[in-house]
Amino acid sequence: MKLKTLSIVTMAGALGLAGCANPDVYSGDVYSGSAAKQAQSVTYGTVVSVRPVTIQAGDENPNLIGTVGGGVVGGMLGSQVGGGSGRSLATAAGAIAGAMVGSRAEDKINQVSAVELEIRTDSGEHLVVVQKADRTWQPGQRVRMVGSGGNMSVAPM
Repeated sequence: MKLKTLSIVTMAGALGLAGCANPDVYSGDVYSGSAAKQAQSVTYGTVVSVRPVTIQAGDENPNLIGTVGGGVVGGMLGSQVGGGSGRSLATAAGAIAGAMVGSRAEDKINQVSAVELEIRTDSGEHLVVVQKADRTWQPGQRVRMVGSGGNMSVAPM
């Protein structure tokens, strides 16, 4: 009984931490700590097209919390079924099914609504920047792009 209570508390804590993921890092208004106090290039341009997309966050530890947590809960539920070798099979099946459900749930939790902005710079170059959909963008809108390469954000002028 003590192990069951400890497992439930552990699972609740793990799911709570999963909810703490910060999707704001994908916003054009948020800078990483390493970008602070660094010189950034600024480019100006015009939005050519806007397309809604989804950012799948959490790539650094893909589905670890959901898979493990789901497996623990599924195994606990499975262990409540049957007896003897049937209980062992139910526990294993519950753990596998729980891990699969937990992994899918974490995938959904880690999705961030975003926009793909195609921008024609004033020098004639076309760029595409993807960032969190935290404001409305319109084709023809003037913008400024801060940064370069893999670290660029777009802001309205």
